[in-house]
Amino acid sequence: MTSTDRRAEPGHDVRQPGRWLALSVLVLAVLLVAVDATVLGLATPFLSEDLKPSGPQLLWIGDIYSFVIAGLLVSMGSLGDRIGRKRLLLCGAVAFGAVSVLNAYASSPEMMIFARALLGVAGATLMPSTLALIRNIFHDPRERSLAVGIWGAAASAGAAVGPVVGGFLLENFWWGSVFLINLPVMAVLVLVGIKLLPESRDPNPGPWDVVSVLLSLVGMVAIVYAVKEAAANGFGLEIAGVAAVGVLALVWFVRRQLTLDSPLLDIRLFHHRGFSGAVLADLLTILGLSGLVFFLSQFLQLVQGRSPLEAGLIELPAAVGAVGAGLAGGPAAPPGAGGRPGARGRGAGGAAGPAAALGPPRGSVRSAVAVGLAAVGAALAACVAITADTGVIALGIALFVGGLGAGLAFTVTADVILSSVPKEQAGAASAVSETAYELGAALGIALLGSVVTGIYRGFEAPAGLPAGVSEEAHDSLGGAVESAARLPAEQAAPMLSAARDAFTDGFQTAAAVGSTVLFATAVAAWFLLRGQRLEEGLEHP
Repeated sequence: MTSTDRRAEPGHDVRQPGRWLALSVLVLAVLLVAVDATVLGLATPFLSEDLKPSGPQLLWIGDIYSFVIAGLLVSMGSLGDRIGRKRLLLCGAVAFGAVSVLNAYASSPEMMIFARALLGVAGATLMPSTLALIRNIFHDPRERSLAVGIWGAAASAGAAVGPVVGGFLLENFWWGSVFLINLPVMAVLVLVGIKLLPESRDPNPGPWDVVSVLLSLVGMVAIVYAVKEAAANGFGLEIAGVAAVGVLALVWFVRRQLTLDSPLLDIRLFHHRGFSGAVLADLLTILGLSGLVFFLSQFLQLVQGRSPLEAGLIELPAAVGAVGAGLAGGPAAPPGAGGRPGARGRGAGGAAGPAAALGPPRGSVRSAVAVGLAAVGAALAACVAITADTGVIALGIALFVGGLGAGLAFTVTADVILSSVPKEQAGAASAVSETAYELGAALGIALLGSVVTGIYRGFEAPAGLPAGVSEEAHDSLGGAVESAARLPAEQAAPMLSAARDAFTDGFQTAAAVGSTVLFATAVAAWFLLRGQRLEEGLEHP
């Protein structure tokens, strides 16, 4: 039976009872995973003081979580298609809660990096399962657009809500509390999810190819590591070797998928211009927003001297903008005339399905995505002028605009990706969308962070500093603040001033780079998404 036949089965368009309550459980999961990607930003100064990581270790603590998720999402999405998305989601939720305890009580930088990597493994089981279940719970395209909008609002806002949650916890508890908050949330998710979530899977999944899983993980992590290290330390022989391993692994992965009867990822999806454009927009939208939020958290605390809670509240407009735009994102983009190419009718008896009866287009997919990308780029461009004296109102406006753009672009592209495949492939398609999201988050911290770190390390420390103090101060701004507390005032003040100025210069430069990339992507999305309609479907060549 073909996917078109399945869609034409009687009862396909029957609306499942309790679907909106089920959606609330899925939103809870995606919100928590998104929050966990950025909540650590505010805790960075406290981690620096307690665990004393080096500059590179600090970057790895910040981005290893997203690296591992990005490397495993395709594999986990495919695994959910095979063993059941509900089962994978609930098992992942239990693991996520358990590993959060390990993160909270990490006692060294190495242990923290390892614990964050394990948390990434658990997180990779959650994200594709949520979006795939939405695809299978909401059959009506209009309802599904709204559901994806709510899901997208949670995913986009999570990055901005993280600093607020973290700020509150850090004002009242120790830094490990930002991880322990996961436990009650995951308990609710499991208990409610068991009752409300329907199980779904691909009825004819084929075997799960372990070789492809390893190739995907090795290729993704190696490439991102090479890019990160090259940006921070220059391109050397060792980095070239790692990059070559990553490229070879990904090439092998692609070639293997084209020969397997049941691939982890259907590479032919990328032959569709709209699908590829949506994935690219996903990646770079989150790259800009996550990099902005991660380093702005440190700027607000270590340069402007604000408390963690105050810094989190200043970043709240990004969450407000993301939620509003996410909820409006579905209605902003037009539905198509319905169906995959060649499928004239969607309902039983050949009657046109709901996608055909949605009415005239209400907007343009490419307009929504291009405007969203440009808005994130504008927010980053505004940060080029940021200084230690920049006020709350200016920061709030920039963050609100960035949140609006991210929520709009991410929600519309997620709906494009999700509506482009038959529901049996929902897990794999969702994993592509989530891989772009998590890879964008990792690259936002790694690439923009490498720019910030490279410029910061070049600052001139006052003469006469002890060698160990100078080295610690050049490792990270948190190290400079901590080491200044051990110096006489006549040495501490000029050192801190130089360190803060260097961090600000690095942040401004990274913002300029990020804004240029986002504006260029907005132009590219305008052409790549030309004529794209939701529920358009794909035709494999």
